[in-house]
Amino acid sequence: MPTQARKAWAVQLQKNHSVTIAMSCAIVGLSRCSHYYQPKLSDDSVIMSVLSAITDKHLRWGFPKCFNRIRKLGYK
Repeated sequence: MPTQARKAWAVQLQKNHSVTIAMSCAIVGLSRCSHYYQPKLSDDSVIMSVLSAITDKHLRWGFPKCFNRIRKLGYK
């Protein structure tokens, strides 16, 4: 069962039955860390285009060399 569904059930338990976060997470089988986790969605399109340009130019380079080049160009 996906974590998002369990998180939604835990929130419903908290609202409808006024139980604590720890109790609702225990009931639905979700860790409290997963309950509090907020995903960080970042736009990686710039890095993807830089990586594509590097790999098009240097076909034989592996991941470590491409990674170091991207870092050297100032991307994090």
